[in-house]
Amino acid sequence: MDINSSNIEAIVRQVLGDMKGTSASSSVSSGGAIPSTAHVAMLTGLEKFEIKEYPMPTVGDDDILVKVEGCGVCGTDAHEFKRDPFGLIPVALGHEGTGEVVKVGKNVTKDSAGKPLKVGDKVVTCMIFKDNPDITMYDLNKQNVGGADVYGLLPDDDIHLNGWFSDYILVRGGSTVFNVSDLDLDSRILIEPCAVLIHAVERAKTTGILKFNSRVVVQGCGPIGLICIAILRTMGIENIVAVDGEEKRLSFAKEMGADHTVNFKEHKGIEALTEAVKDAFGGYYADFAFQCTGSPIAHSNIYKFIRNGGGLCELGFFINGGDATINPHFDICAKEITTVGSWVYTLRDYATTFDFLKRAKGIGLPMEKLITHKYPLSEINQALQTNLKMEGLKIAIVNK
Repeated sequence: MDINSSNIEAIVRQVLGDMKGTSASSSVSSGGAIPSTAHVAMLTGLEKFEIKEYPMPTVGDDDILVKVEGCGVCGTDAHEFKRDPFGLIPVALGHEGTGEVVKVGKNVTKDSAGKPLKVGDKVVTCMIFKDNPDITMYDLNKQNVGGADVYGLLPDDDIHLNGWFSDYILVRGGSTVFNVSDLDLDSRILIEPCAVLIHAVERAKTTGILKFNSRVVVQGCGPIGLICIAILRTMGIENIVAVDGEEKRLSFAKEMGADHTVNFKEHKGIEALTEAVKDAFGGYYADFAFQCTGSPIAHSNIYKFIRNGGGLCELGFFINGGDATINPHFDICAKEITTVGSWVYTLRDYATTFDFLKRAKGIGLPMEKLITHKYPLSEINQALQTNLKMEGLKIAIVNK
């Protein structure tokens, strides 16, 4: 047998791994040795992140240590930064993250979809389901995942590496994790918000109204609305009207696949706005509508754009944005509107999202342009302020 230096090194690593009760797969990636400490952007007060340094935690038999490459800033992060509505301070935020596996426990061999997982692979996390038999990878219709935990919104503990706004994160046993090594960094950063829209579109499809040739109105052209348009376009739906009050966002909506746009600021009153939407559809009401803003006024208006027997998916209220006023007779009953709500996503939606991102890139949709600002971890306070000022679309923290 020909035993060269590479063979010898591999044998030695295997023997040492066995002596420690772990396999060779728990070794460090080609990126180099794992440092003894990690840096975490800890939210210690309202609008105040501090970069904290903590000892690198022990990686248990079922755990995964990930070197963070990037993480998007979500509206939920901005709300926590501004008001701490969940009462989590001090907390390590960031749930739209991705990075490279640098160490795995001896029991870790595959991801939540059954795909092989090893050191060097790129990953994202979804929800932490703990012991809930009603939510599994292959039986997701019993309930949504709104009650599950998520990295980036966990109470601080003695591990501290609980959010993606850091340079390392410890993914504990029992968590969901997906190997997404076949996607580039920008695509991986967009997985979580895209999954929100994949779920919304899947909910919309349950009405039986959203079809290939449907006239669809999307209200709100922030990241959520723009991604919604992109998903509809990848499904082959072309008759899409985008409604927003900012021309830059409406222009981008066309790049993402909208056929026409309506600037609500140019129309005084709901009757005039409704006529503008109808004109954009060639004199017709919409067959289906997606309400992607957190505005109660926008929710009240959306019913007016929909035809009799049409459908609506409401997904804009991820926090309590206040009450909306509608007329149940005119808005729902007389029109027989079919309405569905949408809240976060399921594991299956995550798996679907990976295919969507590849399809979007394949047909030339500029998904990467959604990320308008990138900041290093040291400038996270500025990144959150940029988000609050609505100066861009998707803001991201990217580690060099």
